[in-house]
Amino acid sequence: MPALAKDDDDDDSGVKAPPLRTDAVLQARDKYEFGRKYKADTKLMIDNMKIVTDMGRGTPQMEDIAKATRKQMIEYISLYRARPETTKLPSFSVMYTAINTVAGHYASYGYKYPIPEKRRVRLAEQYLEVERALARGK
Repeated sequence: MPALAKDDDDDDSGVKAPPLRTDAVLQARDKYEFGRKYKADTKLMIDNMKIVTDMGRGTPQMEDIAKATRKQMIEYISLYRARPETTKLPSFSVMYTAINTVAGHYASYGYKYPIPEKRRVRLAEQYLEVERALARGK
């Protein structure tokens, strides 16, 4: 008998993407600026990425929020990729992957289309992994 392939919908990690939101708003400018402290900047970046990850179709200012967050993602990578002390951290490696996932979505589909469910679940797992690594100081 042939082996059964695992369905893509089967997720044994227990992590689920939060429900889609349509109440996201463009935040104050300081919520998109970094203080040059890796741990705090990474938490800020995750918070803003969670907002864009969870936005559903019809979210007011969706395009503006996504553009501001993408600009922030580029700044984050530019700032921390050049620092050897951060590039060796597991949290940075996973964060880099999550940023590439979100940026790739916007590069391919534009800012008006929400991130699909399967990608949202993977991002939720990555955000959790980064948060855990930061809590361990890694």
